[in-house]
Amino acid sequence: MVLLKNKNKGNCKEDNQRGRINRFLVTINILGSAGPIRFVVSEKELVSRVIDTALKSYAREGRLPVLGFDATNFFLYCANAGFDALSPLEPIGSFGVRNFVLCKKHVYPSKTEPQSELATPKNGSGWKAWFNKSFSFKIMSH
Repeated sequence: MVLLKNKNKGNCKEDNQRGRINRFLVTINILGSAGPIRFVVSEKELVSRVIDTALKSYAREGRLPVLGFDATNFFLYCANAGFDALSPLEPIGSFGVRNFVLCKKHVYPSKTEPQSELATPKNGSGWKAWFNKSFSFKIMSH
């Protein structure tokens, strides 16, 4: 067996001085999906671009539920950190983690928008009507 020495191989400090960009594998769990998405990113890649890449990869694999392609509709969280979403304008490598969770933003209707009929049923068949019917007790006398 012959071992070849790579002349281009150096230590990390020298590579960074030459302008080489570090890359790493990220794991993104998507709520409601069967398993994580994994791909390699540059440490200087913006969070918004990582979300976009994750959505495209998710769609390419044909996963369900269908999420869409608009990265502004999603938040990216560190899997083992706090509850704050990552800023879309920060580099992904600045957080020092490799595992993330992707969540869809919840859109709450404003008071000026008309609400859907699912939110305000007019025929009395909503959850409040069911609740009242279920727990209305009739007292039977002997």
